[in-house]
Amino acid sequence: MTYPYGRNILLTGGSSGIGLATAELLAEKGYIVYSASRNPKDSISTYPGGGEIRPVKLDVTNAESVANAAESLNVDFGIIIHCAGIGIACPAESYPREAVEKLMETNYNGVLRVNDVFLPKLRARGNGLCVIVGSVGGIFPIPFQSHYSASKSAVDIYAMALRMELRKFGVKVSLLMPGDTNTGFTGAREYIIEETSPFYNDCVSATKKMEKDELGGRPAISSARAILKLCEQKKPPARKIVGFDYKFLVFLKRFLPYCAIERILASMYIKD
Repeated sequence: MTYPYGRNILLTGGSSGIGLATAELLAEKGYIVYSASRNPKDSISTYPGGGEIRPVKLDVTNAESVANAAESLNVDFGIIIHCAGIGIACPAESYPREAVEKLMETNYNGVLRVNDVFLPKLRARGNGLCVIVGSVGGIFPIPFQSHYSASKSAVDIYAMALRMELRKFGVKVSLLMPGDTNTGFTGAREYIIEETSPFYNDCVSATKKMEKDELGGRPAISSARAILKLCEQKKPPARKIVGFDYKFLVFLKRFLPYCAIERILASMYIKD
């Protein structure tokens, strides 16, 4: 096992889903994973081969929490992995301010807060990797998931700009793009819609269809394995899509007119 960026990793969203699966897999491979979450475990988990998961209290939506975590960690991090994320279901025309702000504070601003504090450490060492978990939903507009898709689309553009800016400092940036994944993320999704809304039935129906696809999707370990591969590569790709079927869909998108994509997505999620 080689460690082109060293063995020390800071990982957010480590308490469940893709974050937890990634932390466990990387620790099994000998990495020291500082697993950050709002309510971390009390104890360190050790693995054969010298790997560990060390819990860190860090709330990506709170700048003071991020700063406190950085101050308490005197660690030469070589890798940062962003896995923290939440979802909501609501019509695109509505603006439930608190829910949307919480979504963006976690999915987008949370990445910025952590990078603002920790990326200079990677840049100063002249070598490092930043992996951001985005989503195929950041490419395809999904009905009643517009705010979530927008947050992941923002992360996509941010990651590509960050990659160009950090290249001369020896820091690599990769965006991981999972599709339907069976994790606790599905059950934690919040519905922000009143039963009196004219969109109510369509919103519930579309979201239930998507949740069924997620629960029947790939396990979190599939994304974890993809992240492990990125950590092992000296020249990781800008974007890594999880699953051949989603790679094919993204490839197909290049050749289809938008009206065709719109019809396909609408037929998948919205009943006439």
